[in-house]
Amino acid sequence: MDWVPGSHASTFGGNPVCIEAALATMDVLEREAIHNADVVGNHMMKRLSGWVKTHPMVGDVRGRGLMIGVEIVKDKKTKAVAHDERDRIVDLAFERGILYLGAGENSVRIAPPLVVTQEQADIAMDVLEECIGIVEKELQ
Repeated sequence: MDWVPGSHASTFGGNPVCIEAALATMDVLEREAIHNADVVGNHMMKRLSGWVKTHPMVGDVRGRGLMIGVEIVKDKKTKAVAHDERDRIVDLAFERGILYLGAGENSVRIAPPLVVTQEQADIAMDVLEECIGIVEKELQ
């Protein structure tokens, strides 16, 4: 190849600090985080899936590992989208120190760090359930 100087270079290529950070991240993933995501995610799904029966606004719960969605509906039969209600739930949770994001038109996205503990997940689910309950009462 006949390249002039500067035609093939990267300021960040082979940055040893970034490479070391990537290797450390892979070590955490392999050592504990992937297994933790499975264990804590299953714990969360077990609890959250019951909400479909106990909360009128929860239409569905779906996910894998720690990426979980809680669908918020106006009516379980029609699955009418409850966009504003979902946003209210997310805002209430934020006021209580837990950050959830909306996903799609009417789902609450649960995506904690892969190293979240079961105790931390329980606290976050307690807050989410409280906020869902508040919005359900506001609509009565």
